[in-house]
Amino acid sequence: MPFLPEKATSLKKKITHGEIVIGVVVPANTGRDRLLAILDENEYDYLSVDSQHSAFNEERLVSFCKLAAELDMPVQFRIKHTKHTYLIGNMLDLGPTGIEVPQVETERTVDEGIANFYYSPTGIRSWGGSNRLNFSPDRDHQEYRQWWAETGVLWMQIESVSAVTAAKHLAKPGVDCLSFGPMDLTLSLEKHPYHPFKSLDDCVRHTIEQLSGTGVAICFRNNTPDTRQKYIDM
Repeated sequence: MPFLPEKATSLKKKITHGEIVIGVVVPANTGRDRLLAILDENEYDYLSVDSQHSAFNEERLVSFCKLAAELDMPVQFRIKHTKHTYLIGNMLDLGPTGIEVPQVETERTVDEGIANFYYSPTGIRSWGGSNRLNFSPDRDHQEYRQWWAETGVLWMQIESVSAVTAAKHLAKPGVDCLSFGPMDLTLSLEKHPYHPFKSLDDCVRHTIEQLSGTGVAICFRNNTPDTRQKYIDM
């Protein structure tokens, strides 16, 4: 039977139950010793790996996800481009626990992301891939599909004033979290000087209000731990 990753199994439950989870961004080429040193620095719930602004190699991602699974750490993987949502199933077959889609603006992108993230009957993700998280060839496909639906974590990243305004429409069933892209959102705010939102914090507060009662969480990249508590309090 496959190794059962305890943290991966509980991460989605924590998010949907409104618990605070903390992640750390690490390169996909991080070795075991360095990764252990990073994990000793704090009590992290997941590892965030980026391909949007970083070099990407599929074999390297497979190796990293296997290492992370051995250490019982979920891997949240940001895909390279918004238009690559059709490849989400392919990326998940390499071993991540979850996917983050950058620069989401439309419901169409969300719908495509959900469809390719989940297996039937929720989505259209193709069956296959020996490197999938917690998979073995002898595992019952119906049981695995149900396990994945209860485990996989799907994020949509909002990085513009228009996306923040549409947050409630982007927080569809099947989406676990809306994550902020602070730098791109800052650039968007600069382009709209007369918009009612004047700051990142205005955008966060608005999104919190919009997502109230939806069960969809919010992730903010605070970059440095000293501002973490501010956004936890918000």
